[in-house]
Amino acid sequence: MRFGFVLLFGSFQFGAPPERSPEGDRWFGPDKAKHFAVSALVQGVTHGVVRGTGNDYRTASGVAALSTLSVGVGKELWDRSHGRYFSWKDIGADVAGGVTGAVVARQVDR
Repeated sequence: MRFGFVLLFGSFQFGAPPERSPEGDRWFGPDKAKHFAVSALVQGVTHGVVRGTGNDYRTASGVAALSTLSVGVGKELWDRSHGRYFSWKDIGADVAGGVTGAVVARQVDR
């Protein structure tokens, strides 16, 4: 889990200075819904796959959270490297989706 923290926050320490949010980057909208849904899906599927291979709940949760975080941050870094805006609001939607996926996985795993 510490690796996820380093990946999330360490990747921004050496990049370009933060930009202002573009006008179209709203907290709620189709793009944020996509980020939320994909993160929930990645969280749930990864958790299920790791649990299905015989690992315990804690391991599956950690791997799933790291995978979800990596996909979300990776997408934003890809956007940034292609001249698009790095959106913290997209990361927020990714986190919300990951948490929702984790809650659902917990309920299914009982």
